[in-house]
Amino acid sequence: MDIIKQISAIPLFQGLAADYNQQIASIVVNKHYQRGQTIFSEGDDGNGFYVVASGRVKVFKLSHEGKEQILHILGTGEPFGEVPVFAGEHFPAHAEAMEETRVLFFPRAAFVELIKKNPSLALNMLAMLSRRLRRFSSLIEDLSLKEVPGRLSAYLLYLSETKSQSINLTLDISKAQLASLLGTIPETLSRILARMSTEELIESDGQRSIKILDRHGLAELASGERRLA
Repeated sequence: MDIIKQISAIPLFQGLAADYNQQIASIVVNKHYQRGQTIFSEGDDGNGFYVVASGRVKVFKLSHEGKEQILHILGTGEPFGEVPVFAGEHFPAHAEAMEETRVLFFPRAAFVELIKKNPSLALNMLAMLSRRLRRFSSLIEDLSLKEVPGRLSAYLLYLSETKSQSINLTLDISKAQLASLLGTIPETLSRILARMSTEELIESDGQRSIKILDRHGLAELASGERRLA
């Protein structure tokens, strides 16, 4: 029953009848990973998709020189590696556990058979993929059109929104990981945080705690209407 409760709480499967959750539970494989352990690598056979049950996962690309660009940082209830379920292709990126992590693995062949029996699953997945596409579009816009201060401002505002507009934020990833997510390096990120503090946009303890002092100023940076001195 525990696995059925976990499945019913996953946004991807919400709204499905109880008997469908039981069918989904029958194909699930529990997998455990330690911090830093690879879940899959770019080019691996896309033989199924995953949902984070506990812990955190980063999905990222690597350049030929070994530079890492984080695409997603995923927490409890979030799916990843789902595109190959429809496309039947290889995984387009790497996935790695950021801490001790448990995931639910859904084998592609068995899951496709369930979709054929219940089209609502396909609709739920399409809705989720649409949301993921919007996030990708935002990431591409940030990396290609905005300078790093604008990217960081947009991220802080996004983080605030996820915490009910709270001005007191705690970064749940390291500065190195945040720098990778924003397409920069930790040294540049630290300098920008210091400049934001000097201009009284934020207050930072130099670690992971950040207080938003000027939400409007951050919004101007994020939109490109303002630049740091």
